[in-house]
Amino acid sequence: MTEQTTSETTEPRTESHDPKVPAAWAQFMRTGWGDRELDLPRHPIADHAARRRAQLAEAFPGERLVLPAGTYKVRSNDTDYRFRSDTGHTYFSGNQTSDAVLVIEDGEATLYARPRSSRETDEFFRDRQYGELWAGRRPSASEISASLGLPVRHVDELPAALAGSGKTRVHRGVSAQVDGLVAADATRDEEFARVVSEMRLVKDDWEIGELQEACDITALGFEDSVREWAEVLKYGERWIEGTFFRRARAMGNDIGYDSIVGGGKHATTLHWIENSGPITPGELVLLDMGVEGHNLYTADVTRTLPVDGRFTPLQRELYDLVHAAQDAGIQAVRPGVPFLAAHDAAMAVLAHGLEGMGLLPVSAEEALDPESKVYARWTLHGTSHMLGMDVHDCGNASADVYPKGDLAEGMVLTVEPGLYFQEDDLLVPEELRGIGIRIEDDILVTGDGFRNLSDSLPRTSADVEAWMGGHRG
Repeated sequence: MTEQTTSETTEPRTESHDPKVPAAWAQFMRTGWGDRELDLPRHPIADHAARRRAQLAEAFPGERLVLPAGTYKVRSNDTDYRFRSDTGHTYFSGNQTSDAVLVIEDGEATLYARPRSSRETDEFFRDRQYGELWAGRRPSASEISASLGLPVRHVDELPAALAGSGKTRVHRGVSAQVDGLVAADATRDEEFARVVSEMRLVKDDWEIGELQEACDITALGFEDSVREWAEVLKYGERWIEGTFFRRARAMGNDIGYDSIVGGGKHATTLHWIENSGPITPGELVLLDMGVEGHNLYTADVTRTLPVDGRFTPLQRELYDLVHAAQDAGIQAVRPGVPFLAAHDAAMAVLAHGLEGMGLLPVSAEEALDPESKVYARWTLHGTSHMLGMDVHDCGNASADVYPKGDLAEGMVLTVEPGLYFQEDDLLVPEELRGIGIRIEDDILVTGDGFRNLSDSLPRTSADVEAWMGGHRG
């Protein structure tokens, strides 16, 4: 480990409107500062990450493996989005600081990081992106090393470290700078991305605890939203979005994805994140929201609520159909069954329900044929996806493993069927148009079945009404 500072040739990131810095001011700013090193405890992820690195190295013996954290992304002109490290990087290192790169070679791991600069440079008081007085105190190399149990070197040393001969695989698309340091080999790098994804499919007990905590905080965020119902009716979808975000930031790291708050017809847009509409009495509101915890594991929960606190007879009939479909999907979850078992079970319920409503142009059985699927006009999406550090987790896994593979103990998936009747759909009765309903929970595959990690939030229509009655402000 080295306690190197920023390269002397690196100029601080400044903007044209920043005041000029005379030599006298710069020299004065570099003196008279106390030295305070933090004594960080070992991070709880450190031992888990070490086991993961060992397993990853075993999959690629004798090769160099490179996983970048990524860097800042511009939001507007000279302002950046809040940094969120790449999932693969953090899964294998625990690090969440920007610009870092994990390198595993011959089974040994080194974290190339950008620690805080020395007070003998201008960075700490001039650099808008990394300077301590502008952006906050970054940990030192020794602090990162002590916390994560990894040797740490300055990221400026990375080009030299990657310049040597030997097979190198890069987790690409995360850092343009790192991608440029190693010649791409599509076959080798895609295989690396696949393994990085597939290793995350089965969660250990620590990860399950992180997901459970994210679900529990998410439930509190839903409760917060209902408690402020008077403000919701006044300000609309934005109020729920803001209320939930407050809980996510107070108890977690962030939201796991942009919250979907769909009042009325907006609920029929699957990823409605504009959240600019009203919440209107007599209608439904669909809330698809999840808290990302401090170690980046996220929940993903959806509830559809009656704005008045009670469903109309038609709303209840549709809601109960979606609930029955979700229940069938959840009950289908157990080790050894296809990942798609939950989807197939839920779709069978919805297709027969649509047949009973007289909407299908063919029988439910004909509609369920993979060569037909006409029922999907009103269901639109798959019922499940893997969940973990990414809300749509393990996206680079081989299709034969996910989604075409089987469930195993320790996997976590969503079960989220929905019905959506577009406002301009002339094939449904007018009273159905503009109604969207989705119910979603986060389901852990256990040794003998499943456990619903988000079951603290009600699912049945009667329980939803009782819950709203008990919390609505």
